[in-house]
Amino acid sequence: MAGPRVLHIHFGKEGGAERFFVALTRALDSRGVEQRFIIRGGQSWEPDIAALGPVIHGNFSHFIRLTGVMQLRLWRLCRQWRPDGILAWMPRAARLLPAYPGAVKAVRLGDFPTHLRYFGNCDVVVGNIPAIGEHVRNLGWTGETRTISNFPRPVVPQPVSRAAHDTPEDAFLVVAGGRFVPRKGMDVALRAVAQVPGAWLWLLGTGGQEDALKALAAELGISDRVRFVGWVPEAIHHIAAGDAFVMPSRHEPLGNMLLEAWRAGVPSISTRSEGPDWYMHPGVDGILTEIDDVDAIAAGLERLRANPGEARAFSRNAAARLDDWFSEDAVCAAYIDLFRNGPRGHA
Repeated sequence: MAGPRVLHIHFGKEGGAERFFVALTRALDSRGVEQRFIIRGGQSWEPDIAALGPVIHGNFSHFIRLTGVMQLRLWRLCRQWRPDGILAWMPRAARLLPAYPGAVKAVRLGDFPTHLRYFGNCDVVVGNIPAIGEHVRNLGWTGETRTISNFPRPVVPQPVSRAAHDTPEDAFLVVAGGRFVPRKGMDVALRAVAQVPGAWLWLLGTGGQEDALKALAAELGISDRVRFVGWVPEAIHHIAAGDAFVMPSRHEPLGNMLLEAWRAGVPSISTRSEGPDWYMHPGVDGILTEIDDVDAIAAGLERLRANPGEARAFSRNAAARLDDWFSEDAVCAAYIDLFRNGPRGHA
């Protein structure tokens, strides 16, 4: 049976969500799904999806007239191409969903929306953790919700040389990463590592807090063993070089980088932010701490360093959970089922 036809609307720029978008569309293509795309122009990943299907450039606009023009273009495309599904990535893209009756219209959410204003033409809200579905229902959503999570990108980990970042081979190396914004808790990672004698830290990412984080590292007296690596296209290779991975987030709807650490076989510590608190079993897959508990994260790092056998067990268990909950086959099958069979009650 031929795969369904799916039209994607995605106005993201550069980041982890966009990397997953490319990975998912490639995986769907390999399973016979025919796809077309409406994206913001000028993105580095456009050639990756252009190889899968035609690309139209568009963008979100606050101006109703411009939104109407784009919706008209979408309506014409739907009449000509007859997609089985239209998937809007995040709330703003959902504003452009046309009232086309021949397709299942869904919005895919990787975070918690503040309102439902753009969901008028949606049939289904897809969240990557169950709490997102609960959240939109609390906002007044009465349609169907589904949980379809992410899968780690199919990249074979190749540990980056420690010498590339002037780090001793025998150091206990901790890796953390994400955008340098308060919600990601990179300051917590710095404070925890400062409590672990001899531990080194690689911070992956960039953002508005970078200068403040460098100043904090200096204040804590650990600048000589912290490396600000910057943004890297495949974080898994840097994570694989570490002895431990820390996700210190104050808010984390899923935690793609934690899943990459699991794929890389690196024992991990995470705060009880929304995503990890759903899928990570404390003391089985790794160590869970309360949000902003610097002492607990530091103690967890000491525990991993002192108990390599337990750390290896965490990594084995995490790999098994990754296969059970976040496999590429399961995620793709869920999307194909949605667009082929529709939501409950969909004609």
